[in-house]
Amino acid sequence: MPGRTEEQLATTGALSLGTARIWPPVVLAPMAGVTNRAFRELCASFGGGLYIAEMVSARALRHGDQKSWTSYVDFGPSESIRSLQLYATDPSDVAEAVRALVDQDRVDHLDLNFGCPAPKITRRGGGAAIPLKPRLLAAIVHAAVSNAGAVPVTVKCRIGLNDELLTYRTVGRVAEEEGCAWVALHGRTAVQLYGGAADWAPIAELKASCSIPVLGNGDIFTAEDALRLRDRTGCDGVVVGRGCLGRPWLFADLDRAFRGEAIAEPPSFATVMEVIGRHIDLLMQTKPEAFALRDFRKHLSWYAKGYALGIDVRRRLAMVSTRRDLEVVLAQLDPTARPAPGSERLPRAKSSAQAHVALPAGYLDHLDDDQPPCAHDHDGVSGG
Repeated sequence: MPGRTEEQLATTGALSLGTARIWPPVVLAPMAGVTNRAFRELCASFGGGLYIAEMVSARALRHGDQKSWTSYVDFGPSESIRSLQLYATDPSDVAEAVRALVDQDRVDHLDLNFGCPAPKITRRGGGAAIPLKPRLLAAIVHAAVSNAGAVPVTVKCRIGLNDELLTYRTVGRVAEEEGCAWVALHGRTAVQLYGGAADWAPIAELKASCSIPVLGNGDIFTAEDALRLRDRTGCDGVVVGRGCLGRPWLFADLDRAFRGEAIAEPPSFATVMEVIGRHIDLLMQTKPEAFALRDFRKHLSWYAKGYALGIDVRRRLAMVSTRRDLEVVLAQLDPTARPAPGSERLPRAKSSAQAHVALPAGYLDHLDDDQPPCAHDHDGVSGG
């Protein structure tokens, strides 16, 4: 790749998304409470790719929920591709929400969530539960694509509910038949949540069987992981989730890796502190200081991963309530500190498995049913 022009790079290995080209073929996974406008803008400052907003409830949008429309359908002027993920259990909700988003020119890309394992989503029959009912799955995807006009639609899923109920082949087939731009597959079942190792073999299988692009997701903590996933599965792009938490510079590493360039050394804490400052400043552009700092505490714990800061410092970072509090704590830290080798793989956010997946009563009794579950439940769940 060295020596190629931007134009050449954009036509060799780039992802097609309507008229847009995504280079490098890297996608930020939508994550509840994380991929807000500030975080997306920060990540995008490090490298190219597609940066998807938090999951939004189609039903909440349909019924005019103010928070969903103002807090989640929120894009900055620098976001050239306004990318949003929808969650739904009812095709009619999807049709109305997509029509409203497109008519109001609020999005440039829509992703459909068929992989969320969160109990508050699956117990309503949404997320990873939807693909268990192929006819309902197809109706939801059709409702989105047929009402999206020129706005491309993609889907994201998991391998299945558990090892006995695998659904990724069904999702790939439906996505292909309904005209989706691509399908992204997380190499875990819903029961696994984020525990254990991701299984990349189904990604390779789906890639071999689908005519539309297939993206791989799961256990991408370094740029080398992304290249290994691509080479092992033949996938057309990668989706990055927990690996970038507290490490938004991972997108710079990915940018270099896909260009065939050398990866930079892990940053000193001086660089981390500079990124922290940029991140909180971006967050404070959309939230009052107290709310911004409260939301930012989880990010501080992720930024501190792998650095020898001490228990007392970590406790103080977890209690900051003002920008000044944060500056005082950071000023006392060693700017030359380097992360411990392998610390990029330390657990960030959820990392455990679960015994079972919560589903609506009797959900598995009629898998050929295309009727939406919880049809009368006014579901305002946005953000996962």
